[in-house]
Amino acid sequence: MNGLSDVRLTVKAEELQEDARAGHLYGRSSKGATLVERWQLFYRRLSTRRALLELSDEQLKDVGLTREQARSEALRPFWTL
Repeated sequence: MNGLSDVRLTVKAEELQEDARAGHLYGRSSKGATLVERWQLFYRRLSTRRALLELSDEQLKDVGLTREQARSEALRPFWTL
C-alpha cells in the first residue's frame, strides 16, 4: 500500500469513529432514523458493496479480503448489515 492510501484509510477511520460517536451510519439503530436517513444508509451500503466488485486483487489483499469474500459481500441485500 502506498503512503497516500495509508493517509486516506486513517482519515476515513477517524471520520467513521466520529460518525459512530455522533450516532450516524452503523452506530445508530435504524429505529431512531428518519425515513430519509434510513434510505441514505441503504444507499451507502449498496454503493460500498458494489464498489468491492471494482477493486483489484491487490486492493482486496490490502483490505484483507479474497475475491470470493468481496463478491459474497457485494451480493448481499442492501438492507442487511
